[in-house]
Amino acid sequence: MSQIGAPHGGTCPKSPRSRTLRTVATLTSAVLAVTALAGCSADDDADAAPVAVQDNAPTPRDLVADGGTLRWAIDAAPTTLNAFQADADATTSRIAGAVLPALYTLDQRGRPQRNPDYLESAQVVETEPKQVVLYKLNQQAVWSDGREIGAPDFVAQWRALSGRDTAYWTARNSGYERIEKIERGKNDLEVRVTFSKPYADWQSLFTPLYPKQVMGSPDSFNDGARTTLKATAGPFLLKSVDAKSGDVTLIRNPRWWGQAAKLDTVVLKPVPRADRADALAAGTLDLAEIDRSTAERISLALKDARAGRNGAQAALAHGPGSSITPSKALKSWALAHGSDEEKAEEVRAARKKNQEAIARYASAQDTLATYVVRKSLEPAYTQLSLNGESGPLSDERVRRAVARAIDRQELAESVLKPLGLPAKPPGSHLALAGQAAYKDSSDALGGQDTQEARALLADAGWVPGGAEQPAGTKAGSEAEKKKEEGTEKDASEKKEAEKAEKKKEAEKPAKSTATPAVTATAPADAKKKSDEASGDAPSDEGLYIVGDDKPGDRRAVPAQAAPGAGTRVLTPAPAAALQGAALHARAEALDTRPEALEAGTGSAARAGAPQAVKPDRGAAGAYAPRGTAAPAAVPGAQQALGKDGKALSLRFVLPSGPGSESLRTVGDRIVRMLDAVGIRTEVTKVPDESFFKDHIASGDYDLALYSWPASAFPATDARPIFAKPEPASDGSLMVEQNYSRVGTDRIDQLFDQAAGTLDEEEALELVRQADARIWAAAGSIPLYQRPQLVAARADLVNAGAWGFAAPRYQDIGFEKDASPKKADKKADKKADERTGEKTGEKAD
Repeated sequence: MSQIGAPHGGTCPKSPRSRTLRTVATLTSAVLAVTALAGCSADDDADAAPVAVQDNAPTPRDLVADGGTLRWAIDAAPTTLNAFQADADATTSRIAGAVLPALYTLDQRGRPQRNPDYLESAQVVETEPKQVVLYKLNQQAVWSDGREIGAPDFVAQWRALSGRDTAYWTARNSGYERIEKIERGKNDLEVRVTFSKPYADWQSLFTPLYPKQVMGSPDSFNDGARTTLKATAGPFLLKSVDAKSGDVTLIRNPRWWGQAAKLDTVVLKPVPRADRADALAAGTLDLAEIDRSTAERISLALKDARAGRNGAQAALAHGPGSSITPSKALKSWALAHGSDEEKAEEVRAARKKNQEAIARYASAQDTLATYVVRKSLEPAYTQLSLNGESGPLSDERVRRAVARAIDRQELAESVLKPLGLPAKPPGSHLALAGQAAYKDSSDALGGQDTQEARALLADAGWVPGGAEQPAGTKAGSEAEKKKEEGTEKDASEKKEAEKAEKKKEAEKPAKSTATPAVTATAPADAKKKSDEASGDAPSDEGLYIVGDDKPGDRRAVPAQAAPGAGTRVLTPAPAAALQGAALHARAEALDTRPEALEAGTGSAARAGAPQAVKPDRGAAGAYAPRGTAAPAAVPGAQQALGKDGKALSLRFVLPSGPGSESLRTVGDRIVRMLDAVGIRTEVTKVPDESFFKDHIASGDYDLALYSWPASAFPATDARPIFAKPEPASDGSLMVEQNYSRVGTDRIDQLFDQAAGTLDEEEALELVRQADARIWAAAGSIPLYQRPQLVAARADLVNAGAWGFAAPRYQDIGFEKDASPKKADKKADKKADERTGEKTGEKAD
């Protein structure tokens, strides 16, 4: 369902294909029924409208200017141009959508639609004894080298992706392995594909379609297509990939047989999310996905412009100059012109610096007023993943208790309501509202219910006081202590060390009170008291932050835990690779502060002025110290639970990067909800680059937030995400893309049945039944559909927040009356007029 997202944590982690595949978080990072258990009818849900519509300034082509260059922000330069390799990412997908054939694309409701630019028709012409699909290709469809698109290209792609030749380094083969043969039809424009067994999602195949020059040999597939494409067939051509800047330049395809592209050039520019506000303020981008703070600043600039304020006036109203009162200005002037030359020089320097800041802010606001914010919901959802491989969460009752403790509606509202977006939590793991497969099956698990959560925990043996050790019982065996402390000392050496420590302690001056085992720094104490007073503190007291320790405080814990030795992750699908990118590069970049987007009172209103920075208890590399007790509860929390002398505490892993503020805020809310039922958490914040690979994929977590993207083909794309992990011959666990490690044989059977029936309604019902059982297993809890905010030049049309639909690249452009060329000519004319006026003044 981004976004990695991969866990875009975590943009977990979209598909390298034109259709939206389940990728890992994204991020989304992101991003991802039994009739008796469902809460409403399938028909009602299937017909439900999407919860958010496109916002892309739709404009008829005759009102779009011919020509111009679009500068479009991407997260990073493409690692490969081959969408079927494991490291394909969102940039790979964007390029493929513009330069390669897509036999089917998605509409606004996430439904596959035949693309007439390539297909005249495609249909199942036989079902017995084998399923046969007949493709009739557009007569004008040709590759950029002049060769017509035909059966040889289909054959080459099938052989490369079928899995039969291991020399091809493919990310995934779903569907292609079911093909028995491909033949030429009545002529070169007909392609007959025969399947060895029925395949419901046949429309997912051959998109994108690569030429036989790419797919024809392992060498060209594995290495040749990573940096260049020998032939393309889209409205644009791949001109170059700049090795230094990472810029990808696409130009209009002169051989394109469809409606001509409106733009001359598209330049995909790598700009990190954190740098996009500055790039937009400098006017170096035309289109970019942005975070909430940048959206707020653009909205404020537009509000100023509508009120008739220019950038300089805005700077004095709410920018760097807003704190300068008349009395302060007078005092500053007096000091700058006073007799104390040393003091005057210092003040003059400060005044100059402030004037420069005001000028920069004014210029930036004037530029930002030329953009608009387009917003919708991504076809991806953010979920809470519960690792059921081992520990307390291996018990289904504990997983269900965690789910019942969480108020999904509150979390969705906290993220989406301030943006003016619909805040209804997803009711399905396999589809989003508006898609045919959608049905709210969350009743299979149940909604938020604190009492039910506590009852489930009690039934599993986790009770108040259960963590207490019987009198006279040691906290653990010597072997366990050795393991925790990471020492190889034998028993005699340890005893000697203990004697020396006791002797040292005896020589210290006596104190009136005992010293705590873990001593917090003064700032931490102050913040703790402040949070407790407000009743709004997540229970992460005792959190160890690398670099915060003082001599003699706490022992550091390695920043990178070793991947789970007993887990083997299969080669990720293209979607999985993209999810990883989504979770790292596109990580949930939206904060959840309560100010409304249009209010103009958020970070944008304060931009340019010095801001007080609160200490962040979640700095990169934050870990709970090994061997410490579970964090203390916030005021009003349920007494901590335990079982057999062990406290119920879960390790909650979150990304620490600047683009993951929203995930961390949601994580804090979840911590408080779990506190209320007696479940303690140890919050671990890790660098974005290691979040997915080293923690989610390796199973080194109990709880985590990341995203899954939606798919038009859930029977195919979702199966590896929810497949039951199976032990390999070497004893490792093969999890495919099921990073929660929770699955059942029945869920697998339902997916297989759905993929193997050609009855569309039957397939949809089987998918819904699978979803209800996924809910009941409680391995992952969908929380909210991810918001999508896009900054676009005000005159840019047919581009923005597309939602489910794939961009139609040939229609993107600038309004005729506001085209870049005309705008530049108008600007040059005005400049000439001003020059002439000044020349005349001098002559006078």
